[in-house]
Amino acid sequence: MAFEPPPRLVRALGEAAPAGDDWLAQLPTVAERAVARRELTVERVQVPGGRSSLVVLVRRPDGTPAVLKLAPPRARPEGERAALAHWAGLGAVQLLRTDGDDAGDGALLLERLHPDVSVRSLPEAKALLEAAGTLRRLWVEPPAGHVFETVAERTGRQAAAMRASAGTEPEAAPLVESALAAREELLAAPPGHLLLHGTFRQSKVLAGERMPWLAVGPDPVVGEGAFDLARLVRDRVEDLIAAPSGPSITRRRIKRLAESLEVDQERLRGWTLFRAVESGVRALRVGRPKDAELLLEFAGWL
Repeated sequence: MAFEPPPRLVRALGEAAPAGDDWLAQLPTVAERAVARRELTVERVQVPGGRSSLVVLVRRPDGTPAVLKLAPPRARPEGERAALAHWAGLGAVQLLRTDGDDAGDGALLLERLHPDVSVRSLPEAKALLEAAGTLRRLWVEPPAGHVFETVAERTGRQAAAMRASAGTEPEAAPLVESALAAREELLAAPPGHLLLHGTFRQSKVLAGERMPWLAVGPDPVVGEGAFDLARLVRDRVEDLIAAPSGPSITRRRIKRLAESLEVDQERLRGWTLFRAVESGVRALRVGRPKDAELLLEFAGWL
């Protein structure tokens, strides 16, 4: 079959592709080889799919349903593989090992969940509860000798990009300064040392058979739980912005999530500010002004 990347993937990868990157052009060939190497039967490409990888619903030689995921090197698929192997299915999708795993093609073979059913489909209060419970299971000690980025390293790269953008986006400059100051203060404390999902939100928690809800799509990083939880705080940001009481809802959400996962409320607020501003500035940089407006207005409440 033709492994045509969904429009959402093409658009998202196109925003961040470095000059000369031809991964999307090579993707159909890479996918065909990954399928053949693992002796898989293809059902269909998942649409609309994700923003950083091609997701293909497949069956293994014994007929077991599975998912083949292919991502470009800049999405760090080997980091995802290492994190999923360490979690071993506890709170996260199960990594299925095959003879093709050493092919170096960046492909991951995963257990099949229900790709169209995430906790985002639940009422908001229930969705936050289930998402937080899933996240708690993922916060474990990283493996010995791990090579995952730390929160300080990842946010250092992001901070440098934010500073560069502040000069060209003057309307965002005050929030950028506040976010950078919050980061410096947060990193002054002794660093946390937990394996984190890295990009956790409601849409990253799918319904499963082994467990009701399992996390997918990590971009693992090592640090404190408040950093991981910060992305969840702004879930459904468009609804928060539309609500007359959005700022008070946000404050209550921070308090509730901090208490439920036993993290410091002020540290959660600080990382929520940094991550919202970073995402907003990045949205401006790649030409998504509507997304940027929502994120920066949200950040202004913090």
